[in-house]
Amino acid sequence: MTDTIKRTMENLERNGIKPFFVETKEEVVPLVKSLVPKGSSVSNGGSVSLNEAGVFSLLESGFYDFIDRRGLDGEELRECYTKAFGCDAYFCSSNAVTENGELYNVDGNSNRVACIVFGPRQVIMVVGINKIVSDINAAIKRVKACAAPPNTQRLNCKTPCAVTGHCISLDSDNPLMCDGCTSPQRICCNYVVTARQRHKDRIKVIIVNEKLGY
Repeated sequence: MTDTIKRTMENLERNGIKPFFVETKEEVVPLVKSLVPKGSSVSNGGSVSLNEAGVFSLLESGFYDFIDRRGLDGEELRECYTKAFGCDAYFCSSNAVTENGELYNVDGNSNRVACIVFGPRQVIMVVGINKIVSDINAAIKRVKACAAPPNTQRLNCKTPCAVTGHCISLDSDNPLMCDGCTSPQRICCNYVVTARQRHKDRIKVIIVNEKLGY
């Protein structure tokens, strides 16, 4: 474990967020099973990291009562989002984790950040080492340069960053957190910094010593 990971984990713990460390993505699913009992109600936010670590396959395997939003739209999708808000465990990743022990997340529909902030009994994040940054300013730049553009491409969103590969705000000298395009399909709509958890250990962060997701 590097000094950076150790410092990040110590500060997450200080902030009431429970950190875990695994060397490989293959260790994630066994750890998840130890944290969330079989038959628990679970849901998830969109996440490449969950797919790469095998968590999504676990969720749809029947081991849990999976609140699955795939294939839904309109009122059915809204009902699914609402039901997920009360689940036992919500799975996602974090757009960035700072060495100060903060979580930084940016969302479009914002069902994911809503569940991170409040609702599910616990939130379990799977985070690759590529998402650890020095501070919030670095987290903001990471999302604009590394996370948002590939996600817009993955979701087939019609945004400038899907074409150019970077947020247009990076073309200015001092881009602000919420600077960017005005596309109706913009995925950077709500910005959430989790600095501390009042409900200790409700959020759990599994740091994987590999690169995962965007």
